[in-house]
Amino acid sequence: MYTERLIPFWRLLIVLALITLVSPAYAGESKSAEKKAALVNGTVITQAELDSETSRFLDRLQRTGRFPNDLERSQIKKQVLENLIARDLLYQESQKKGIKVDQKEIDEQLSALKGRFPSEAEFKNGLSRMNLTEADLRFQFGRDMAIRKLLEGQIGDKIVVSEKEARAYYDGHLETFKKPEQVRASHILVKVDPEADEAKKAEARKKIESLQTKLKKGEDFGALAKEYSEGPSGPKGGDLGFFGRGQMVKPFEDAAFTMKPGQVSNLVETRFGYHLIMVTDRTPESTLSYDEVKERLEQFLKQQKAQAAIAEYVKTLEGKAKIERFVEEG
Repeated sequence: MYTERLIPFWRLLIVLALITLVSPAYAGESKSAEKKAALVNGTVITQAELDSETSRFLDRLQRTGRFPNDLERSQIKKQVLENLIARDLLYQESQKKGIKVDQKEIDEQLSALKGRFPSEAEFKNGLSRMNLTEADLRFQFGRDMAIRKLLEGQIGDKIVVSEKEARAYYDGHLETFKKPEQVRASHILVKVDPEADEAKKAEARKKIESLQTKLKKGEDFGALAKEYSEGPSGPKGGDLGFFGRGQMVKPFEDAAFTMKPGQVSNLVETRFGYHLIMVTDRTPESTLSYDEVKERLEQFLKQQKAQAAIAEYVKTLEGKAKIERFVEEG
């Protein structure tokens, strides 16, 4: 909802960029022999690290259907470098302040990550593909936990959002709290591939028409859906729950949003096959009340304040640091 409007899509949030589970491997002293992207108080950020993190971020964007142009890619690379610099500055500051991380916390993080893999062998293969070792991961977990602890102490504990602030934001951004019209519908589906021959289509059509006849004779929609529907909602009597526009394929949506509760559609054809749809409820467009969004809104505003405070804190650290950047503009 409102969180998506915070920054342009190609910008990295500092907080998120600082804490990455699969950032490039920490290679210790061997870094000094590699091409440098930046030096932060003598600590090397390599070109390989920058390229890897930039590529990873671009991949994530492309998986969401976003394909930045050359100018945006250049801006992304520059922002990634600044985030890597910020991460190093914060980690160095955490060490100056003597922040320690319990090894048990690191063990727990590592165990949780291993648990996402089917086996130990798959876990090790995953590390190998990312050019990481378990020691690299342990360092990264420890570094990121130290940064979190630093930020919690310096910033997190001081962030407060008053009732007056939250209410003022709500009143000034009512359009972002609109809840679109929704319908609740059930359906009976008889599957048929769009590329199926006419004989198979005719067979599927005959089946759905026979079910339509049963409905007209007064048989229960839910019972027929449980017995005959070939969709995953069949065991639930065909119930799809509430949905808004844009969530269903167009022919299905068009039919559902023109019906009143209790009505059953004529045959509707989609790429999945033939449907009979019954609308069971609908809700008009409305605006979420302040009480409904208060908790999430306060968290959102805290996040905004935290991001601004972290950016200022990093600027303060930059002012006291020696930073050299070796990446050319453009």
